[in-house]
Amino acid sequence: MQEGSKKAIVAAFLANLAIALGKLVGFLITGAASMLAESVHSFADSGNQGLLFLGGARARKTATPEHPFGFGRERYFWSFVVALVLFTLGGLFALFEGIEKLREPHEIEGAGVAFAILLLAIVMEGYSLRTAVKESKHVKRSESWPQFIRRSKSPELPVVLLEDVGALTGLVFAVVGLGLAEITGNPRFDAVGSIAIGLLLCVIAVILVIEMKGLLIGEGASPAVLTSIHEAMASTDRVRKVIHMRTEHLGPEELLVAAKLSFDSNLDLPALAEAINEVERRVRDAVPAARMIYIEPDIERSPESQATAK
Repeated sequence: MQEGSKKAIVAAFLANLAIALGKLVGFLITGAASMLAESVHSFADSGNQGLLFLGGARARKTATPEHPFGFGRERYFWSFVVALVLFTLGGLFALFEGIEKLREPHEIEGAGVAFAILLLAIVMEGYSLRTAVKESKHVKRSESWPQFIRRSKSPELPVVLLEDVGALTGLVFAVVGLGLAEITGNPRFDAVGSIAIGLLLCVIAVILVIEMKGLLIGEGASPAVLTSIHEAMASTDRVRKVIHMRTEHLGPEELLVAAKLSFDSNLDLPALAEAINEVERRVRDAVPAARMIYIEPDIERSPESQATAK
């Protein structure tokens, strides 16, 4: 796991844990549904950061005969679990609590305490989001934020970013719901705020599930990385052509590369072996994440001979 990801997770964990305790106190004082929904949401987020650390630790395990390509995808699996936790403990609980309070309204007491806790929570979540944005910019480069979340092979930063954005938006919903309940004297507005928080968290969880599913199934390198690998292979002495190439991420920083190359036909076996080794060196220099490389020498066939072979 990269250092930037660790900083973002630690900042999110500390902020969410403190916020969760504060919201829980606020709920006990006020009885506000949105405060309880936000408290459970923050506790779930704190657990989620723990799961991300667990995934990073398990991904560093040494490869075994049963898992010869290592455990890099553990990070994807535990990020997938985070999305499920966010959906169930966060989204569904907030929806359930909001619907219950909508059916049986509960008068809100000590709203001033709740507002103070929510405003403090907004400040702390803002700090957590600022840290995640700062660390993400080191790897985002020129991509837009939606593109970064969609294409990133490192799951931790997109997960923390979406969690923090969801948390801040949820806090705004809680403030608005609680405020309308106080202004109008109708506690159902607080319940509506809880329902809005639940829907928001469910949407974010679904986005994360979709993205993590793609990484779990297996995704190839980005177009820019593919171009770098292709150029490194094609520029190697005694390589005539890159016939075809396949890549797959075994983990965020570990790429499997398999390629069929056409080499100089005059090479004997020792020279061919040295040429293959040179291809591997150049690819690793261009793309350090390409840790496992398999090269198959072949003869480029003309379209006519390929049609005949079929």
